[in-house]
Amino acid sequence: MSALQGKVALVTGAGQGVGQGIALALATEGVSVAVVGRTEAKLETTCELLRERGVQARPYALDVLKTESIAPLVDRVATDMGRLDILVNNAYSGNLGKLLDLDLKSFTKGYVSGPFAAFEFMKAAHPHLVASGGGSIVNLVTSAMVRWDLSTYGAYASAKSALRSLSRTAAVEWAQDGIRVNSVAPHALSPGLKWWTENNPEEAEEFVAAIPMKYIGDPETDIGRAVVALCGPDMRYLTGATVPLDGGQAHFG
Repeated sequence: MSALQGKVALVTGAGQGVGQGIALALATEGVSVAVVGRTEAKLETTCELLRERGVQARPYALDVLKTESIAPLVDRVATDMGRLDILVNNAYSGNLGKLLDLDLKSFTKGYVSGPFAAFEFMKAAHPHLVASGGGSIVNLVTSAMVRWDLSTYGAYASAKSALRSLSRTAAVEWAQDGIRVNSVAPHALSPGLKWWTENNPEEAEEFVAAIPMKYIGDPETDIGRAVVALCGPDMRYLTGATVPLDGGQAHFG
């Protein structure tokens, strides 16, 4: 029996891509999942896949840009599912572009959906994680934070850098509560990236060539399984870390 059997996770942006992959990997270990995202049809699809793996799965429609709705949703998840042990902040909605082409609203959109939303989820989850005897939070950041050329990535990378710092702070402050907080920076073949690779084959070939392991990660087997490991007892002494899941491409010096 898995060490995570019977636990409950809340995963944002779980209707597709990396979020769905993480949810599926957790379900394989017997973790029931609150599937959070914007599109109800996609949430239902993910829930069906999770139920096929023998766990409870419930859909919760939410736009993380509406931060005032986050805390009530977390409380509802804990009530509906009886507990909360794992929080995965994956959802993100922001803009790319050169700094001079972005206005303040465009620049800060990624902050609202990223560190601001994660802050609300984390604070709301805290008492429920404590009540369950401690737990694990995993926040998704990006290797764009350490790109040598940040052109057009400024808004994205800075928002994710803020989330990384938030994760480290919570890891230190909440360690005494039995809560571990880590970040992962993935490359994964999400629907968006898959579309890009198919429509930009030459650029995609160059991108893959820059990955030492020579392939883009799979949302479940490469990203989701790593998140499972982070949430399990084998990693009980790891907190405040940023784990690159990118085949060795980025250098977090």
